[in-house]
Amino acid sequence: MDSASRLTDRPATPDRLQELEARVARDLEIIEAPPRSWVPETTGPDGAVIPDVIIIGAGLSGLSIAFGLKRQGVARVLVLDAAAAGEEGPWVTTARMRTLRSPKTLTGPDFGVPSLAYRSWHEASYGEASWPALDKIDRADWMAYLGWFRRVTGLDVRNRTRLLAIDAHGALPVLTLEHAGETSTVTCREVVLATGLEGAGYLSAPREIVDALPRERWAHSGEPFDVTVLRGEDVGVIGAAASSFDWAVSALRAGAATVTLLARSPDMPRTEILDWSNFPGFLNHFADLDEEQRYRFARRLLGFKTPPTQEMYDTARRFPNFRMVLGAPLEAVGFEAGKIHIRTAVAGDFAFDHLLLGTGYEVDLSRRSELAGIAANVALWSDRFTPSADEYDAGLLRHPYLGPNFECLEKHPGTMPALRHIHVFNNAAIPSLGPVCNGITGLKAGAPKMVASLTRVIFRDDADAHYRALCGYQKHHFDPFSPVS
Repeated sequence: MDSASRLTDRPATPDRLQELEARVARDLEIIEAPPRSWVPETTGPDGAVIPDVIIIGAGLSGLSIAFGLKRQGVARVLVLDAAAAGEEGPWVTTARMRTLRSPKTLTGPDFGVPSLAYRSWHEASYGEASWPALDKIDRADWMAYLGWFRRVTGLDVRNRTRLLAIDAHGALPVLTLEHAGETSTVTCREVVLATGLEGAGYLSAPREIVDALPRERWAHSGEPFDVTVLRGEDVGVIGAAASSFDWAVSALRAGAATVTLLARSPDMPRTEILDWSNFPGFLNHFADLDEEQRYRFARRLLGFKTPPTQEMYDTARRFPNFRMVLGAPLEAVGFEAGKIHIRTAVAGDFAFDHLLLGTGYEVDLSRRSELAGIAANVALWSDRFTPSADEYDAGLLRHPYLGPNFECLEKHPGTMPALRHIHVFNNAAIPSLGPVCNGITGLKAGAPKMVASLTRVIFRDDADAHYRALCGYQKHHFDPFSPVS
């Protein structure tokens, strides 16, 4: 059964879901969530009250942070996403594996509230007996759970709203947004970029492929793609990590005549490094390490490739028209007579109709059009840290050098002070704050840290206003002249 059909086939369980939602409401009441709103109003240039936090991205990270802020009494929070409702993040758009790769026991955006955890939703949807039998979470179920989570927590999310630009030349960030073909600007106190893998830079595609081939003949795993066009075609897949096998299985199931996976490496990745990093000491305190330690850890972490799931690897190998060629770096790519021609260093020549790239992402804020107004002023690791010659890594040094609150820092102090109000919560933050904002594994550490950072800077900036409120506080909790009953 494929992921899309799972939602259609789910048994109708409105009673169990209603019971769960009642339990959610009671649990939140018991833990005093949300507490009273405590952030003083801030007005923008037009005199209107502005949002305290705008989160760009309504996927897993964005929803988690929004709920965390609500739990902390920050009420004016707006979450924006360019995608339609139900299509945020990769789960039902560019993800092609059947299930998540994370263990089913990892918690997501629930902030320790058991009734909001995925397991509670799953058991309400499928029955308690379904949980022990579950191996990995179906990705369409995960998307449905996130939609339910968003609804039951009452988050303010606006879809089909794209961030076009950030202006940080004034005291506060000003965002230019596009919705339904119209642009508008909004000022806010804090911005969180919870924009996933591509939001930190760009899709990485070998230059020789991009230069040699018509654009319609190749696709990257980070792009939506109609695999039905591959029926009867000879397909090449570049790479041997997780996304490449997801591509291969998708093409094979779509009826490709042949699928050949070509990889530069002579061996396949076998280690899921997030499994090693999944312990509180590392996730909670990576940011407390010195620069050299953080750089070395990040360089090692980012050097690991994500292995395919055993399921997708075994599925690909069951197809007789699948071939895997390792240790075959590309030497030349050409296009002639409607065919893609590839010459490899040691494995000979290949001809394909389409190429599917599992070649990952690169971090480079300067490649993001929406960040064009600030990128040149953001401090990078290359501006703050010089590694030894044997540990030099140009890609790692392009990451932004963030402060302890995930905030952008100025390349040259005093040139753009409002950068401190822009917080990066995606892959670009790994060297500065650890792998706490790039997937489910680190989210239990990263989202609370991001929420605490935002409440810290908001309270700190409003400290004088809170002191004035304290000095004028006159509420009586005791009446010495009350009659004795």
